[in-house]
Amino acid sequence: MNIQWYPGHMTKARREMEADVRIVDMVIELLDARAPMASGNPEIRRLGQGKERVIVLNKSDLADAATTAAWIRCFQAEGAHCIAMDARGSGNRKLLMRTIEAAAAAKRERDKKRGILNRPVRAMVAGIPNVGKSTLINMLSGRSSAKTGNKPGVTRGNQWIRFQQSIELLDTPGILWPKFEDPAIGEKIAFLGSVNEMIVDKTELAVTLLAFLETNGKLEGAKERYQLKGTETAAEMLTEIARLRGCLMAGGEPDTEKAAGIVINEFRSGALGRISLESPEGEAHGTQNTEG
Repeated sequence: MNIQWYPGHMTKARREMEADVRIVDMVIELLDARAPMASGNPEIRRLGQGKERVIVLNKSDLADAATTAAWIRCFQAEGAHCIAMDARGSGNRKLLMRTIEAAAAAKRERDKKRGILNRPVRAMVAGIPNVGKSTLINMLSGRSSAKTGNKPGVTRGNQWIRFQQSIELLDTPGILWPKFEDPAIGEKIAFLGSVNEMIVDKTELAVTLLAFLETNGKLEGAKERYQLKGTETAAEMLTEIARLRGCLMAGGEPDTEKAAGIVINEFRSGALGRISLESPEGEAHGTQNTEG
């Protein structure tokens, strides 16, 4: 599959971020813990150069724990503050606050030496669409300060949220980059639900996902859940899933599009198991091409 999605509002959002990043002290970038490389926008990394960097591997409850731990060590080795969490759970608030304060320590010390007291830390919260930025902000602030949704494109404009008198957060729209040079990046982002599904053939996406899981030895959860016993191709697996789940059209033909929706949604929800799509050992770390 060759998936490309870069709607016009993302160009505007990137320009606004370029202006706003000048007045922030740090960039908090959310990555999907299942695919930290594919979900890491190199444009955000470029914009955040020279700023304190906090990386949140969100949705870590859906990823393989050992692989996520390896990613944390990888990002920490680069000098970033990195944690894994599920932004939907309030139990992670203290961990995130400690991480932000650790990243802000040098800034607060500089302010103190200059006689500046009680100036709030300004942090830009950034990431690709549907990675959980607004959910994280709401978790931190303890109120519904930012709009949330389970599809990309809910946040369209930048908005400042202040809480505890010590931190100001800038919620930004999810942005991608103009062109995915590696088709695998577009596929993984589509698996995660970070592109507009109107541009994606759902059946082809499900077949690609099943093939990816099989090739990478991660199909056991799907085999168990759907009771797949044979050695079918990915397309044949999807047809069998349609039969087993009662997804049938008139005449009893398997409705593979309906079955595809089930497979994709159950992968995203974790029903097929805790699956990481990438590991640090298998990735050329930090090499996404931003040319478009």
